[in-house]
Amino acid sequence: MRNLFTCFFLLCMLPAFAEAQHRVSGRVTDALTAGGIPGVTVMVKGAVTATQTNATGNYTIDANAADTLVFRSLGYAMQEVPIANQTSIDVVLEGEGTELEEVVVIGYGTQRQRDLTTAVATIRADDIAKTPNAQAMQSLQGRVAGVQIVSNGAPGASPTVRLRGIGSFEGNSAPLYVVDGMFFDNIDFLNPNDIATISVLKDASASAIYGVRAGNGVVLIETKSGAYNKPGEIVYDAYYGIQNPQNVLKMANTQQFVRYINATGSQADISLIANAMQRYGRSRLDPNLPNVNTDWYNEIMTPAPIQNHNLSFSGGGESTRYSIGASYFNQEGLLDLQRNDYRRLNFRVKVDSKVKDWLNVGGNFNVSTARQYNGENTAWFRAYFSVPILPVYDEDNTDASPVKYANAQKLGYRGVQNPFFPLEYIDNRNHVAKLAGNFHAEVALWEQKLKFRTQYNYGLSFVNTRRVDFEYHDGVTQHQSAIRRQNTSDYDQVWDNFVTYDDDFGKHNLNVVLGQSYRSEYSELLFARGTAISPAPSRAAEQYWYLTNATDFDLNNIGDADGGTLNANLQFLSFFGRAAYNYDDRYLLYTTFRRDGNNKFQKTWGNFATVGAGWVLSQEEFFDVPGIDFLKFRASWGQLGNDAISPSVGLPTLQENNGAIDGTRVIGRRLNPTFDLITQWETTVEKNFGVDAQFLNSRLSLEADYFIRDTRNLAVTIVPPVFASAERRSVGEIRNQGLELNLNWRDHLSEDFSYNIGGNIATLKNKVLGLGGADGLNAGSAEFRQRSIIGQPYQAFYGYEVTGVFDTDQQIQSTYNADFAAEKSLVPGDLIFKDQNGDGLIDDQDRVILGSYLPDFTWGANLGFRYKKLEFAALLQGQTGYHILNRKRGEMIFTNDTNIDADLATNFWTEEGGSPKNYPSASGLRRSWNQVMSSYFVEPGSYFRLQNVRLSYSFLGREINGVTWPETRVTLTADRPLTVFKYNGFNPEVASGVDREVYPIPAIYTLGVTIKL
Repeated sequence: MRNLFTCFFLLCMLPAFAEAQHRVSGRVTDALTAGGIPGVTVMVKGAVTATQTNATGNYTIDANAADTLVFRSLGYAMQEVPIANQTSIDVVLEGEGTELEEVVVIGYGTQRQRDLTTAVATIRADDIAKTPNAQAMQSLQGRVAGVQIVSNGAPGASPTVRLRGIGSFEGNSAPLYVVDGMFFDNIDFLNPNDIATISVLKDASASAIYGVRAGNGVVLIETKSGAYNKPGEIVYDAYYGIQNPQNVLKMANTQQFVRYINATGSQADISLIANAMQRYGRSRLDPNLPNVNTDWYNEIMTPAPIQNHNLSFSGGGESTRYSIGASYFNQEGLLDLQRNDYRRLNFRVKVDSKVKDWLNVGGNFNVSTARQYNGENTAWFRAYFSVPILPVYDEDNTDASPVKYANAQKLGYRGVQNPFFPLEYIDNRNHVAKLAGNFHAEVALWEQKLKFRTQYNYGLSFVNTRRVDFEYHDGVTQHQSAIRRQNTSDYDQVWDNFVTYDDDFGKHNLNVVLGQSYRSEYSELLFARGTAISPAPSRAAEQYWYLTNATDFDLNNIGDADGGTLNANLQFLSFFGRAAYNYDDRYLLYTTFRRDGNNKFQKTWGNFATVGAGWVLSQEEFFDVPGIDFLKFRASWGQLGNDAISPSVGLPTLQENNGAIDGTRVIGRRLNPTFDLITQWETTVEKNFGVDAQFLNSRLSLEADYFIRDTRNLAVTIVPPVFASAERRSVGEIRNQGLELNLNWRDHLSEDFSYNIGGNIATLKNKVLGLGGADGLNAGSAEFRQRSIIGQPYQAFYGYEVTGVFDTDQQIQSTYNADFAAEKSLVPGDLIFKDQNGDGLIDDQDRVILGSYLPDFTWGANLGFRYKKLEFAALLQGQTGYHILNRKRGEMIFTNDTNIDADLATNFWTEEGGSPKNYPSASGLRRSWNQVMSSYFVEPGSYFRLQNVRLSYSFLGREINGVTWPETRVTLTADRPLTVFKYNGFNPEVASGVDREVYPIPAIYTLGVTIKL
């Protein structure tokens, strides 16, 4: 009986026993390379059972059928997978941060982070997705040392991107973007959610393999791929949010404006206020004020929605992997009334297939179509200058049609001022269609050692621009209708062929790449403008918005671009090579060479080379420093080019002149010896010295770089000393140098809790070294001069230094020469300009550099934590040491019957209180002495910003009551919710440094959801 009971008990326990002995096997692969990852720790969550993957990434482990497996490996994000009765589980690990074993993308291949001798920074998909924006590069702001991102608040607008300063006098500082092998000038067509990694090749050694296109740095974009041996996955990702105007500039209200006008003593302007009171009545609160108090920025702006939807399908089997996706993005603008938004639709397909053991083929297509309605920037300009005593609407403006908007001319002002005229009667649209396609085939010529890859990339871009000016009457002037159309087409292709040899022999590792590349770029441009459209166009009748309805054409605005205005047909042929040598993970050597040929310049061939070396000190037997896990020193030198300048080859010319001698017409000729001569690209030579280190069991990581980047053969417009005519020559030289530092701490306190904190800083010193013999090169306008001077920053602001405001006549007499002061009619309330040479006069010899718009210090800081399913992340960012020209205030030079900002209205000099901010008096604002370029117009632009705050919670993703629920994550994001600065403008980010009309940068608050099936 006892034996029978024992057998019965064992029989009952068999299911539990079988469950306890559940065996799971599978393979762990890298998301980027699809190769197996050795040494991955596979453990049962909450238990001590664990194993590791073998050399090919395979594993086997015994666990309970209801358990969860945890996969961990240095350099990869931890992943948890419920077993759920499965016997085979394949896992794809995503790289995490900049850990040593992370594989990063470089030109024509990949390399381990620990083996790099160059400066490369990589941002992965999770960080890119944290920023709710149309442009992926916006997500890099504050995350990468040495990369300056200048935001643009207009819907769909691309930010300005600068890698390690500016290295071209013609202003083209944008890097080269390489998307899956294809070259682009920008990536505005890409959906950020489709990007797997963004790799920034910052130094010349990293970029030189791209030769003549890499002078401003290179940004490599890898789009998302599927994974081999991974079940199909469906992901829906979306967010919806609101954009709020922030740091709205305060303008003088009616009370402040009337006080200012009375203080000017201008009877003409005082009478205009009387006209406003007569037309619109008197204020009940103060009968000395008109009954109008318009806040124009408040009138033209409104919060605007933003939304994004992504749907993707990915996975793969033994021989094929795929990733398919579609997305819709819609961002409305802050401008009220006018169509001012950006809508983009993206489709993409990426497939790779192992057709044979020795052959892998694949392709990807990314199609984007976007419609961008551009806000009329004139509205921002007018909102700053429109007087507050003017209402939006004026029923007494009976001649105004079709809408009775108020016109400041009815009060006696010179201009219309009201910003609602351009908002109502202008429609400006861009329709953009882009396609990026790629096909590649890779042949294994020698297993695990030698492979050949050919890849063909094609890019199409069509931009259809249309501006419609509607017919209207502003109450004084009749404005006729007009339409301007412009079509731009670009056809680009790149065909690369290269072999890669990778071999280990003993302690030696050698990787060699040899290849050839062909590139062509072809462009077309056609534009025309017609006026007096009949029937007259209106917003309700878009069927009339075509040039066929024009009754007249503007002949100065009709054209078909030629080679002088557009690079119509460019051809490039290149040969390149790279060799990376590693001895025992201690000594590293790296070199690249590229020979570029082209038909753009007279100099058709150029050679670009680089060399780098690294020493992993921590691998030496004698190195035994507690707490230091890894320490590498590296140095590199490289040379590359910038062909993004206009070629020009001219010759001296004979000019015909007519004259009269004794009443007889005589035809003569004279030699004009000035001509443009740009026969080659600009050349950059850079030295980089770096340190990489990890401390305290790899929880603390450090990356530091010091660089010196010299750009030569710069295209510069100069004026020869004898002849007055300007000419372009390749004679300029500029230097950028600085220090970049990244410091990050990551730690897992428990299985449920981990956190990170880190930061980066970068310094930049920009200096002009050569101008072809000239001491300086002027830029900007004559009234607001910028100048490049030897030893000073590029296009620095140049003028007089203000040291205060005169309070008394005696102070004037003691500061300058008496005759000079009398000649200039100086009075109390005028600015005091520093007499730099002490001669008692203020003249051109007293002008100095007032600041540069390039920041000399940028920084970013990040922190975050994960507790079970809850995640939090925050990013802070800022920059200092740069200046902005407040050109808005300077417009008073051209017209003074306008409003002023509230700061100026509150702090201009008065006889009773002086000026706490060294502002001139109200009447002084209108005197020429105070209107010259000076530090009064140039303000510090330093700022601190809470860049991004993100809180997310994941739930479900498990079986409940027999139903398997999809993994779901809900996310709250605040993007740029707080910016602290002193500059008197909407925002301190001005790409050119000259603030005349800048689109505000909004704070964005979103609610998002991600569902995985």
